[in-house]
Amino acid sequence: MGVKPLSPIDLTIAACLLIILGLLSRHLKLGIEKQLAVSALRTTVQLLLIGQVLRILFANASLYFVVAISMVMLAVAGREVMARQHRRLRGSQGWLLGTGSMFISSFSVAFIALAVIIANDPWYTPQYAIPLLGMLLGNTMNGISLSMDRMTETLWQQRQLVEQRLLLGESGKEATADIRRQAMRSGMIPIINSMAAAGLVSLPGMMTGQILGGSSPMDAVKYQILIMFLIAAGTGFGVISAMWLLTRKLFDDRDRLRLDQLQTAS
Repeated sequence: MGVKPLSPIDLTIAACLLIILGLLSRHLKLGIEKQLAVSALRTTVQLLLIGQVLRILFANASLYFVVAISMVMLAVAGREVMARQHRRLRGSQGWLLGTGSMFISSFSVAFIALAVIIANDPWYTPQYAIPLLGMLLGNTMNGISLSMDRMTETLWQQRQLVEQRLLLGESGKEATADIRRQAMRSGMIPIINSMAAAGLVSLPGMMTGQILGGSSPMDAVKYQILIMFLIAAGTGFGVISAMWLLTRKLFDDRDRLRLDQLQTAS
């Protein structure tokens, strides 16, 4: 038994709930109605577009198409990492750092999962590669953005303390060790919470989708466990890479703190 198709009326009913939420926001003066409307519109347009792209891609499986879409996903995720920072690296440095960290973590974990664990033939089958990479990038993006934001904000607030430790002879890594640890913990908290609550508080999206699609609940559970482990690994590797790269950016060869590399988001 497959998934029951949804009609435009079904989606309209769901959209009405957001309209009611927007009206409540306006009444309570929360100020989120515009953001809610824009986000809902973006979700609709982006998912409809990617649905058409994936339909064509699934019908014409090609490694080149998979790589091209993966690069677009990576570039957009890097832009989102940079956009969510209160104090971001100047110019394109933040985008390059975010995309580099996600490439190191998400792509390597995805390749291991596709080529070694799932081992489908071919390993880059779009039905497996694109959704898996999308979940890895999405969660890694959140972890990296949270950790980078925590790192830069704390460094800015504690810059005098860090500079005093530098004057006492500590290196940049030593002077910021506690800050980096706290930032990495912040980036890992969402996936740790998700794993701790899975099955008891929430049924993860992939597992729910497979069950709705008619898969055996136990098969769906096994895939969900795999995905959660992969996401945790990808997020952890990404956060660690981002903190290492960010530290190198904010300290020069003489271990001087370079907060002039940061700019406040407008």
